[in-house]
This record gives sequence, structure tokens and C-alpha cells, in this order.
Amino acid sequence: MRVLVIGSGAREHALVQALRRDPGVSAIYAAPGNAGIAQHAQVRPVDASSGEAVVALATELSADLVVIGPEVPLVLGVADAVRAAGIACFGPSAAAARIEGSKAFAKDVMAAAGVRTAHSEIVDNPADLDAALDRFGPTWVVKDDGLAAGKGVVVTADRLAARDHGAELLEQGHPVLLESFLDGPEVSLFCLVDGETVVPLLPAQDHKRVGDGDTGPNTGGMGAYTPLPWLAPETVTAIVEDVVKPVAAELVRRDCPFSGLLYAGLAIGAAGPAVVEFNCRFGDPETQAVLALLESPLGELLNATATGTLAQVAPPRWRDGAAVTVVVAAENYPGRPRVGDVITGAGESADESAAVLHAGTATREDGALVSAGGRVLSVVGVGEDLSEARDRAYERIASIKLPGSHFRTDIGLAAVEDRITVPG
Repeated sequence: MRVLVIGSGAREHALVQALRRDPGVSAIYAAPGNAGIAQHAQVRPVDASSGEAVVALATELSADLVVIGPEVPLVLGVADAVRAAGIACFGPSAAAARIEGSKAFAKDVMAAAGVRTAHSEIVDNPADLDAALDRFGPTWVVKDDGLAAGKGVVVTADRLAARDHGAELLEQGHPVLLESFLDGPEVSLFCLVDGETVVPLLPAQDHKRVGDGDTGPNTGGMGAYTPLPWLAPETVTAIVEDVVKPVAAELVRRDCPFSGLLYAGLAIGAAGPAVVEFNCRFGDPETQAVLALLESPLGELLNATATGTLAQVAPPRWRDGAAVTVVVAAENYPGRPRVGDVITGAGESADESAAVLHAGTATREDGALVSAGGRVLSVVGVGEDLSEARDRAYERIASIKLPGSHFRTDIGLAAVEDRITVPG
């Protein structure tokens, strides 16, 4: 099977690495890729948001399967174009991708499916913002009702900060979604979904805030770990049965069945799981940790999902132990990052327990590896338990040099120290 992976981040690097372990995959291409992906796959330029361009490239490469990583091409209908050309595609239609592209659509689907989520209200007129804010709090959750790469959300006990964020979004012409605050630790659960067939992967936990101790602004994600020692297996079963399956069935009922990776972000509170958000693709940085533990052939799972035969494939197998992803970010991220700095110490290593996955990287004309984005690298440590996986990730990071870079030092630490509790 010849596979074309669309995207240029560490998520796509992780997908390529996992596909390389699948004996059924004979060739891997990536577009547009990055400097790290280029070491393991043939990289080609492409306008990832153009269905016509992706179809042309997939046809040229005789790809049997196209795997779309980022959300923007999915929301824009690139998967529809690929399927219309007769090529199998892992990724939902534009209609189904609205589960991420429009938070209002997602709320409507959840209401119809009877899924617990936060109370919400859409504000599209600046004149209505203050009155709407008065109906929420004392912790305000203010979101951009669209794609914001994880950075369009402000969660704050400061009403003025909530108002400022809402006003800024409205000034940019973006509707604002206000939500009630959900208590309890958050969980990311990825599920392969083929219509009404739902196959969960390992649960993970993301760290969105830029600083240690969950301080500072939201980012696209500064690190993640899996599995979650504090999460009961029966809770994962409940999420699948009470959240993901009803939503998948509702999308089928609306004639926009989901095919691909449905990502449920949830808060595990005293009343049980409640949905914070849905995404229509593999999450970053959780994917890097989850796929590090996958033993099943990834290509087989993705192709079965894309071709409507997921129910016929054996459930995923996982290696014992844990995995931790730590993101190395450029100076000033999540603001406008400094780019073009030389990176050293991020090369291939014989130690398979600590991998360096590239995100915002490029190769200079003189061959030097340089930063080219906000989240530059994902360092993935694997160990017999979470503590060992953390140690391996941070030991690997110590050998990497990037001027002005920063990373969180506490990814997975609260779980290691048994400081995460589910309200009960």
C-alpha cells in the first residue's frame, strides 16, 4: 500500500513513523512535510488546502491511501475531493468536519445526541457581549466559534480579561462562544470512526497552557502523556458508549457520516464525563505519545476506516508502559515566534526510547536545521511507567540546543505524583 500523508507537523511525523512500522505499507510520501519527515518519507510540495492539488499529487504518486492530518484541509473539503477521484482517504467530509469547524454545529449535534456538555451561548453582536457575560462566571470560558489551532480559547476568573478576548474576536468578525466552566481533569480520547463503528485508542492528557503549573496563555499544546493511571477503564467505556457512539450515530442520521479520527476532549467531573470539544482529526501533541505505544499496523487501521471495513479489523494492540511528549517551542511562542535559529542535537539516535519528531523545522541551503514555526520539536519518551517515560524525554531534550527555546518541565508530573483526582 502506497500512502500519502498530508501535513507538516509533529503529528504527521508521528504518523509517518508509525506507518514505517507497518509491513503492509510499501511507500510513504508526505506533503508538504518538514525537515524531519524528509528523513523517512519522500517529501513533495503541495497546497494542502486545495483538493485539486492534493488529488493531482495523489494521482501522480499512485497513492492507495491519503491520510489528512490537519483540520483546515478537512474543513475545506479536501477529503471529499480525494474520495471523488476514487482514492481512499482517511479524514471526514467537509460536512462531518463541522464537528470541529463550527462549535455551534457541534453543540447542536451533542444536544440531539443527548451528550453532556457545557451550557453555551453564541454572541455575534458586540452590543450583546456584556449581558451575555453576566450570565456566566465566576470562571469564564470564551472561545472563537471556528478554527483557532487551540489558541482561540481564554479560561479566566477575570471578567475584564474575558470581555477583552470576546471583544477582540468580535472585532475580527468572529462569533464568540461563551461556555460554562466544566470541573475535573481533562481527557483526550481518539476514536477511529467509520459511520457508526467506533474503535477507541488510548486516552491521553494534553497540557494546553504555555507554562509550568498550567500558567500563561493557551497554546496548540505543550505536551501530553498516555495512558492515564488515574482514569478508570470503565470511564473510557462510558465515553465511547455515552458520548462518541451517540454523536457518530447522530452524524449518520444527518446524512454526514463521520469517517476518520474523531477526537473527544472531555472533562471528568463529579457527574461523569462532559464534552469540552470535538476535533475532526488526530490531536497534536497527543498523537505523538499515543502512536509511540501502538503495536498494530497503523496503515491497516487507517485504510479500513477509509474504506468502510473498520468493523472487520482486530482491535488495536498496545505495548506495555507509558509515553510522554514534550514540546520544544520557539522564543515568544504562543505569540509570533522567532524563526530561523539553528537547531543542534536533534538528529537520529540509536536509543529508541526517546524520539525527536519535527514540527516547525526547515533545512537551510547550507544543510543546517533551523526553526520555522512556533512548536518546533516534539520529544517523545517511552518507558515501563510514566516516571521512566518522563525521564527519557527530558534527558533527550537536554541534548538539544535552540536559542531562546522553552518547554514545560512538568508534563505528566501531576499523574506521576498522584495529584490528579476525579471529583466524586
